[in-house]
Amino acid sequence: MKRSAASLKIILPIAVLLTAGVASWAVFALRPAVEPQTASTAIPEVTILRVEPHTLRLNVVSQGVVTPREEIDLVSEVAGKVVQMHPALVAGGFFKAGELLLTIDPRDYDYAITAAQARIAEAKRVLIAEQAQVEQAHSEWQALGEGEASELALRKPQLAEAQAKLQAAQADLAKAQLNRSRCELRAPFAGRILTKQAGVGQFLSSGAVVARIYASDEAEVRLPVSSEQLAFLNLPLALPHSDASLWPKVTLSAELGGSQHQWLGQIVRSEAAVSEDSGQWYLVAQVSQPFQPIANRPPLVKGLFVHAEIEGAERAGVYRLPRSAVSPTQTVKLVNAEQKLEIRAVEILRREAESVVIKSGLQTGERVVVSELPMAIAGTPVKVLND
Repeated sequence: MKRSAASLKIILPIAVLLTAGVASWAVFALRPAVEPQTASTAIPEVTILRVEPHTLRLNVVSQGVVTPREEIDLVSEVAGKVVQMHPALVAGGFFKAGELLLTIDPRDYDYAITAAQARIAEAKRVLIAEQAQVEQAHSEWQALGEGEASELALRKPQLAEAQAKLQAAQADLAKAQLNRSRCELRAPFAGRILTKQAGVGQFLSSGAVVARIYASDEAEVRLPVSSEQLAFLNLPLALPHSDASLWPKVTLSAELGGSQHQWLGQIVRSEAAVSEDSGQWYLVAQVSQPFQPIANRPPLVKGLFVHAEIEGAERAGVYRLPRSAVSPTQTVKLVNAEQKLEIRAVEILRREAESVVIKSGLQTGERVVVSELPMAIAGTPVKVLND
């Protein structure tokens, strides 16, 4: 019995291992055969645009700050105390051309006029008396009959002196009247007060600044443009006295109070020099009547930052494509008649915010791929979705 138990301990594990091995072989041997599958190649799908040539006006964008056409210091030309000021002579006030803005006490200048008039009267009296003496001297010399008389004998120098003194007295009167007129400071143009630096009762010396004023009839904006942008504009740069109609129109815009506002103007001139630092040109846009109330549009005030769109020249026979259709290497993808990709170089006229203007390299009716197509290879078959 002991011998049989020992044999069983040896045989039983071996039998278990054999049984497990046979079962594993059966599972592997009897499993269904897996047929190999051939990988299918998908044809890329693309969206295309059939191109047509167009005549496009290629506008130029810029930006700048509004400045008045004219800005000057209003200066007192005579000394004296301020006795009257216009109510509009405050910061922000409006005034008309020729309007009286400030008056200086004129009494001293009135006295100077009276004194000058008295000197004229005296000079006239002296001149009349001298003229009488000249006539008398001439008569006396003729009565003597002793040849030709000298100028001194005929009192010609004395007469010339009397005439000169009368002219000097008249000049003194004109100067006194001019100074009297300068007691009234009048607006040289229609405009607005930027700052005020004088008040009633204040004594002003000659040359004292009364206020800083600027013209309100026209506003200007200095617009920088690059040499590349200049090529898209028709500018009469070589004409010294060009007609205003030859310069392009411009639209200025600014956001105020959450709303976008526009002002129409015109380029009126270019500045005399190109920037040495940036190489940019500067064009000057002008807007007439910037303070004229139109609907809810605010005035075009000094210091306002604006964007500008300058009317460009027309270009015929060009193509406009989405930016996604043109690669950084200036190539486009086309679908040919065999429904295969073609890669072609094009000549770019201008890149814009959302599009590219093509000058050459395309033909009418050709199909340009405008959808994303990574790893594009010439000759690849494609499926057009929108043709």
